[in-house]
Amino acid sequence: MTRTELIGHMARQADISRDQAKAALDAFTDGVAEALAQGRDVKLIGFGSFVVVDRKAGVARNPQTGEAVARQASRTARFRPGEGLKSALNA
Repeated sequence: MTRTELIGHMARQADISRDQAKAALDAFTDGVAEALAQGRDVKLIGFGSFVVVDRKAGVARNPQTGEAVARQASRTARFRPGEGLKSALNA
């Protein structure tokens, strides 16, 4: 599902305009990004959690050449599905 398709789905399900759905989705994604940037996790009970993960510096390999490349330490976000989402996927 693309962002455009998700906006359309939200608009139909909530009986709101596409502009309102887009504004709601933008507010959600901005809120998640802001919280993660501050190092805070975002937990949506029954759906899942967005968590901040610190990656250590290390050595990676270029898959085309096999050359070793230094990888800097960084922070990234991961999604961990909740029980409700897992159940929906395996129903």
